[in-house]
Amino acid sequence: MVIRPESIQAIGDEIVILWEGGKETFYKMDVLRAESPSAENKGESDLMGNRIGGTDQTSFPGIKVTGWENIGGYAIQFYFSDGHNTGLFSYELLLELAE
Repeated sequence: MVIRPESIQAIGDEIVILWEGGKETFYKMDVLRAESPSAENKGESDLMGNRIGGTDQTSFPGIKVTGWENIGGYAIQFYFSDGHNTGLFSYELLLELAE
């Protein structure tokens, strides 16, 4: 069973998600940017499993989330102040990042 967000808010430099069932999770905006699962950020694998592209940048100080939208019933797309917006954060990934 997929747990879905009931509410998403930006508070200071954090994103707060209230999940079905009452669980709340908090994410620093710059950490979300660093953890973006996009090919631009993480790269892609070729047929041999070699990473192609991506960035080695692991810190994005001062980056803010400027907006977001739900994608289907499985993910959230965040929009960042540096223009990045191609990573889809599955609900499962967001719950993992909160642990």
